[in-house]
Amino acid sequence: MSFLLACPNCGERSVYEFRSGGEFRQRPPASVSSHEWARYLYIRKNEAGETTEWWYHQLGCRRWFLAVRDTRTNLVKDTYEHD
Repeated sequence: MSFLLACPNCGERSVYEFRSGGEFRQRPPASVSSHEWARYLYIRKNEAGETTEWWYHQLGCRRWFLAVRDTRTNLVKDTYEHD
C-alpha cells in the first residue's frame, strides 16, 4: 500500500523513496545483561495502531528520522528528527 511520508528535510514524498527501520525504542544502558540486549535487538511489539518508527530517506537526503504512524491506516501524524 502506498502512502506519503514527509521527510523533515525534503518534504512530502512517496513512501517508496524511504526504507523503514522498525519501531523506535529507547536503547538500554551498556550494563544490561545479554538477554536484555537480545530483547532490545530482536523482540518487537508489532502492535496495531499508533507507533513511532525509524525511517531512512534512501532516495533523498539519506538521513534517518522518526515518524508517528497508525499502522492500521498508514496515516502519518508527524515526522521529526531524533535528538
